Amino acid sequence: SSGWNLAPVEEADLILARGTFTINDGKTVVSKKDGEKKYFDLLQQSLAVAASKNIPMLVSNPDKVRPDKGLPPMPGAIGDSYEAALGGEDFGKSLVKRIGKPFPEVYEIALEGISTSPSDTIMVGDALETDIIGGSNSQCSTLWVTNDGIHGPTIKDKLVNDDTDSYEKGTKSVLKTFNEEKGLADEVPLAPTYIVPHMRW
Repeated sequence: SSGWNLAPVEEADLILARGTFTINDGKTVVSKKDGEKKYFDLLQQSLAVAASKNIPMLVSNPDKVRPDKGLPPMPGAIGDSYEAALGGEDFGKSLVKRIGKPFPEVYEIALEGISTSPSDTIMVGDALETDIIGGSNSQCSTLWVTNDGIHGPTIKDKLVNDDTDSYEKGTKSVLKTFNEEKGLADEVPLAPTYIVPHMRW
């Protein structure tokens, strides 16, 4: 419907990273269900060919991991791998366009036409790097869902007998580490407006 055609990576004008379950290089379709080694081998081969031709990539979901067992990769991780294959730095980043959280366009579209201010709007999510940073940067209130998301295993490691005090220490520890790794600790550290262990109605 977009007027685009699927082509072998050698002939492609654009690489689309939209999911992580199937690699379709225009000649071969490999699913993770067919075998993860085969899947990741084809992914690396495709990225290497695309990088050798400096083909731009569109990442339609910047999340890097899913909150499933083992934190499997998401399209954002493919974008990171492709930037590295391109040599990293500014050149790699210039050929990889990410659309979605935490980038402002998605928040601008979501907030357009609603009658409340961003601060009266809440961004709910489990990922500090995409959901919570994006909401904070857009001046929205944020709700960080911890135990059911990608940071849950790390927080759980810090729990002692499901004690409330150790839960709070665990969330503070994860936030502190995140802020230090992202270079935010000395600036304005990321601080979700609200924190809950589970999303339940």
